[in-house]
Amino acid sequence: MHFPSKANLLRPVNIAPKRAAEQHCLSLLQTCTSLSHLTQIHSLLLKLGLQNNPLVLTKFTSTSSNLNAIHYASSLLFSSNDNITHYDAFLFNTVIRAYSQTSSHSTAVYFYKLMLKNGVLPNKFTYPFVLKACACVGRLSLGEQVHGSVIKVGFDNDIHVGNTLVHTYGCCGGGIGFARKVFDEMPEWDSVSWSAMIGGYARLGMSSEAVGLFREMQVARVRPDEVTMVTVLSACTDLGALELGRWVESYIEREKVPKSVELCNAVIGMYAKCGDVDKALNLFRKMSEKTIVSWTSVIVGMAMHGHGLEAVSLFEEMKEDGLVPDDVVFIGLLSACSHSGLVEEGRRYFNSMLEGFGIVPKIEHYGCMVDLLSRAGLVKEALDFVQKMPIEPNQIIWRTLIAACRSHGELNLGESITKQLIRNEPMHESNYILLSNIYAKKSHWEKKTKIREVMEKKGMRKIPGSTMIELDNEIYEFVAGDKTHNLYKEIYEMVDEMGREMKRAGYLPTTSEVLLDIDEEDKEDALNRHSEKLAIAFALLKTPPGTPIRIVKNLRVCVDCHSAAKFISKVYNREIVMRDRNRFHHFRDGTCSCRDFW
Repeated sequence: MHFPSKANLLRPVNIAPKRAAEQHCLSLLQTCTSLSHLTQIHSLLLKLGLQNNPLVLTKFTSTSSNLNAIHYASSLLFSSNDNITHYDAFLFNTVIRAYSQTSSHSTAVYFYKLMLKNGVLPNKFTYPFVLKACACVGRLSLGEQVHGSVIKVGFDNDIHVGNTLVHTYGCCGGGIGFARKVFDEMPEWDSVSWSAMIGGYARLGMSSEAVGLFREMQVARVRPDEVTMVTVLSACTDLGALELGRWVESYIEREKVPKSVELCNAVIGMYAKCGDVDKALNLFRKMSEKTIVSWTSVIVGMAMHGHGLEAVSLFEEMKEDGLVPDDVVFIGLLSACSHSGLVEEGRRYFNSMLEGFGIVPKIEHYGCMVDLLSRAGLVKEALDFVQKMPIEPNQIIWRTLIAACRSHGELNLGESITKQLIRNEPMHESNYILLSNIYAKKSHWEKKTKIREVMEKKGMRKIPGSTMIELDNEIYEFVAGDKTHNLYKEIYEMVDEMGREMKRAGYLPTTSEVLLDIDEEDKEDALNRHSEKLAIAFALLKTPPGTPIRIVKNLRVCVDCHSAAKFISKVYNREIVMRDRNRFHHFRDGTCSCRDFW
């Protein structure tokens, strides 16, 4: 038998021409860094007859995606329906993934459907890509269709597919129940599974559910990642749960969760929006790397607490550090000026946006300026500003102006604007409430009653005011006239005691705020049932003397509850920290930090 010599074994073997051409194109695509280079490779693969080679086309598509040129790859891949018969799941996955990472999420779903239409069977890598696209589209029915395909193909027990299903349902309106069902039925969970479900709750404002699930995650001894912690901090922020937020920060330290800039920003935002702005500022100062989001978080925090001068100082410091402000920072800065009555500073910074930084003001910036002028009582100037705006004012701006008219006695002007607003938005309940409030202020009870009757006929209801308080790691929520709490009798007895003690100190109920044509005694009783007073009474019952009281109101605090909180802080020697829809109020010894600029 004849054996080849050692020299012949070491001699290179000739690769078939097609294989050599394929390897050559793949090598070129591996080093491709520009669109012009990509077009040259495109011409070469056509010349070499590789336009139907799935391996080359997959790499070509991946390279196009990296160069933000997926549309260019699609023009090659799908120029003819004849080509598609040669394509496999990996090629379609690459296309779907590329489009899911752009703003063309519907196109990703289109190519998934095209894949099925041409008989290409998806694999377990297909579904996470297409489901992420469905999440961005936000259509529940679409997610359900893909979910059906997942079950049919048999990938419903794959953890990565399950995680993406939970995320998708959590992003679709009405889908959170489906998300929880998928989550509960998963054969196993990892940190991504928990994070997806917690994130779904947090995204919908179901913060109590998000925090509750995080606690279940701790019981299950699953170590969270930084994404989970950012989401949990967001839920704490929404609830105003400072003690829970502090625990989360200590957990991050104890478990050595990697502290990315994003996580540090979330901790700062939590402290600022849960009432401890000094701690937020302290953490901010310790950051070795600060982004524009870091600066924005602390500036917005200062704005919420009425520290306008401090916010202005931070803004100037940010510029000195070489960071160029963006439009979001200016919203926080202008809001800080508004909440602190810094009218001239607000005007100057608003004008500097375009003149100094080339930032064209958006509707939010104009809204801040209207709010600034309105809070300062410059109602006519605010109206003139609105009429001269280069963009169409939105309904929020008009409502801000109406509220200013009511607060500063321009009732006829407020009535006129509100009626126009109702003509433009006949199904928006807040417009009718604004008009009802103005009629009550003018003691036009018949007109007020008629407005309420119109609302009832249209099926409109006022958003009920509610107040949350965190005690002993539990969140309690009160609504006006609430009698659902186990201690409601004791709470109402404390409310009565508060009323007597406040009156001895000189408190007079602001009964004009009660929008009812009833006698003064009944009006006072209605005011005493407000959720803020119930939450404060509960805190006085359940916490040691001298300790701070922290509450969160879902709406703007009314004039009477604001006045009452000042008296309670003095009578009971308590600091009361109240976060309402607009800002923080720190009540100490009979005064408020907002100086009535609220």
